[in-house]
Amino acid sequence: MRKITTIIAIAALSLSTIGCDRFLDIQPEGKIIPVSVEDYRKVLTSAYSKYPIHKSLTALRTDEMNIDESVNEFNIYREIAMWKDSNTDQATAEFPWVAFYSVNFYLNQIIIEGSKTMADSPEKQQILAEAYALRAYLYFDMVNLYGKPYNSATAATDRGVPISLEIDLEQVLKPSSVQEVYDQVHADIAKAEGLMMEEKQPSGINYRFSKVALKAFQARIALYQSDWNKALSFSEQTLAVKGDVSNLNTTATAPNHFASVESILALDNAFNIAVQNVSFASPELISQYNTATDKRFGLYFEKNGSKYKVIKGGAIDFRVSFRSAEMYFIKSEALLKLNRLSEAKDTLLKVLKNRYTPDGYTAVQNQMTPMNTTEFMNFILDERFREFALEGQRWFDLRRANQKKIIHNVNGTEYILQQNDVRYTIEFPMSAKKNNPNL
Repeated sequence: MRKITTIIAIAALSLSTIGCDRFLDIQPEGKIIPVSVEDYRKVLTSAYSKYPIHKSLTALRTDEMNIDESVNEFNIYREIAMWKDSNTDQATAEFPWVAFYSVNFYLNQIIIEGSKTMADSPEKQQILAEAYALRAYLYFDMVNLYGKPYNSATAATDRGVPISLEIDLEQVLKPSSVQEVYDQVHADIAKAEGLMMEEKQPSGINYRFSKVALKAFQARIALYQSDWNKALSFSEQTLAVKGDVSNLNTTATAPNHFASVESILALDNAFNIAVQNVSFASPELISQYNTATDKRFGLYFEKNGSKYKVIKGGAIDFRVSFRSAEMYFIKSEALLKLNRLSEAKDTLLKVLKNRYTPDGYTAVQNQMTPMNTTEFMNFILDERFREFALEGQRWFDLRRANQKKIIHNVNGTEYILQQNDVRYTIEFPMSAKKNNPNL
């Protein structure tokens, strides 16, 4: 573990991307220790800016896209599309590990040292609140990348990820259980709630956590834990503050744009340009849309020969973590699970009215009206496929819903992810396992 923590220390102490390299936890000549709220805001901004870009890689494992074998970067991503997690080619991109713990290092520094050295003020409370919130988000992301989907019956024994809440770089970390990681996530959120000052963040700095972003985060956690009463409550609390849905009949701004009226937290680079350049939308994804009436289609995809490129990401403007449409989807699913089918349909229609042409919306209403509970649940998942395409949600929806069979063709060879395949849980990266025998 010492080697990986040394790497983390080097990464965490190199804040040059935003001019924060003056700040170290040890004070050599010419350096200073962060003390003031201004200092710690810069450290926190660096933590946000270095948040791992991992959701793009998960998209390569889904039914959302096909890999483009003609581009030079094909070899970097092909084995991810093959679901090959062990004995990979050296050129294969790894899912992040050190990057997560590097950000975690910043956050521990802020929480442990910043709480002591910053003068009491509302800004101090806000910085600490965001640090707790971002640490919760980090462990939630990690446990859903590297742990099994949450199951209340097995979570206490299912392997999760190591939890590090100290600055000690010599500690030897062992994986905690999935339940322990979720418990830590909830504990950090509780701390954040008690300190958070900002109700909403203005556009441009809405990569930062706020009270409403915390509620949206809690709604998603409750969804993943199948806690339907809490999912309903938190989604409703979020929508009471941030309930606008972008009307695609009247605006050309994609709903996942950071400046969209829907944006709640714009942190994740959910579909980065590198993956965008090496992929096409899968025929299965394209076939999900009514191209004549679904207004999302033209905002999400662009024809390129006989294929479609994804255009709803690939730039910093499309950073997205939570948006209001997701809260309506969570509310609808929670209502359905609570046997309130009619209310569940009405809730989802509030989004769909803004996604289809008037004629298309009428057709969707007519399609939904006779649906029973099972049919409407399948419809919700299909609409999530359409709505959140390439926003980093599909892999996790597949994991928690049905873990369906997926087939990818790579270099003329067919690769199959079987239903309920063990590879729906991603292995710890090889580099992490080499540096820590406990993994």
